[in-house]
Amino acid sequence: MRRITNTLKEIRKYQLTNQGASNERVANVDRMFRFMEGELSSISPTGTNEKLMEVMTSADFTFAIQEFVQRKSLPGYTRKAFNFEQLIKTDVLPNYMLVNRYQNRAGVDDLEYVGEKGPARPGSVDDAIKRQYQVFRWEKQYDFSHEALVNDDMGYFEDVAVKMGEAARRTIEKFVSRLYNNTVSIARLAALGALFSVNGRLTSARISEARMAFGQRVDNRNEPIEADLAFIVYHRGLSDTVAQIQASQLVPELATNAENVIRNTFIPIKDPYLTGAAPDLPWFAFTNHQLNGIIPFVLARLQGMPGPQIRRKKSDIEAVTSMLGAGTPVAPMLGDFESGNIVLKVADVWGTYIDGTEGNLFDTNGSYHSTGTAP
Repeated sequence: MRRITNTLKEIRKYQLTNQGASNERVANVDRMFRFMEGELSSISPTGTNEKLMEVMTSADFTFAIQEFVQRKSLPGYTRKAFNFEQLIKTDVLPNYMLVNRYQNRAGVDDLEYVGEKGPARPGSVDDAIKRQYQVFRWEKQYDFSHEALVNDDMGYFEDVAVKMGEAARRTIEKFVSRLYNNTVSIARLAALGALFSVNGRLTSARISEARMAFGQRVDNRNEPIEADLAFIVYHRGLSDTVAQIQASQLVPELATNAENVIRNTFIPIKDPYLTGAAPDLPWFAFTNHQLNGIIPFVLARLQGMPGPQIRRKKSDIEAVTSMLGAGTPVAPMLGDFESGNIVLKVADVWGTYIDGTEGNLFDTNGSYHSTGTAP
């Protein structure tokens, strides 16, 4: 038996070393096998006519070599990312109450000719636009047993925190995608006419039309404003189309020598959560709020919570002494006293502007939508 356990110990240490495990984890193998040898040494026959039998057979040893020693965890899927940060303006709120934000979207009256000794007429000032929003909690709980954590010899639970963080990121990515890709927001743009929403597949000519639409945006006094197309957000099925538009020196859709004047004039952002059936794939265009103050969307966070947090429920287990005798170390325990469950929770706090008629469009002048269908 001792020969078999020593062989298993060396094989396990070799496996962990090849996997790049820490020295502490490799050293734990020696401690575990020494404990097992001590326990085996203290076992005695339970009766005069009984004999201690070998519990591990050669077949069991072969199974251990084939199953436990040779197993490994293969890399999982790589998730598509959505880099939405450039599209939104972030805000930090002090609590969970509604906040008021005001934005002046118009100037004052033009000057008027006044004749000799004539009085100047009084002017007027438009009220600032009022927006209200608040933040909400977003959470998910995960639990597993203490036994599962101890039995995890492949380090599966070492990746739990990473996976929970990815889940938090994925949730907020979907949330941002729905800010513009929802029925109310799209209906609002469609109601404003062809300068805000059209039908048409993604081409260099369509992007040029969108740029002209942004160039005709006006403030609340119908005065022209600086509204430049900065971002094209597109369905993942349009990756080759976007790459061709960006790379072609000539207009890719025309069999002429017309120069492609829109290449490298916008930043493409792939939204993996947009849905559609090829070839009718939707796309959007947005302004850059950092350049001209036109804010398409707002994402608010709670002060002190710039990102998701992973929390563990405090254990109510307290080790008193070991049943193996004085001086024997007690195995660390986590989780619930009754069940031994270990409970983790990933939590985040965010919110945005919501309106029954405008959807999540903080400022409609910053958005442009195309259904992706042929006109």
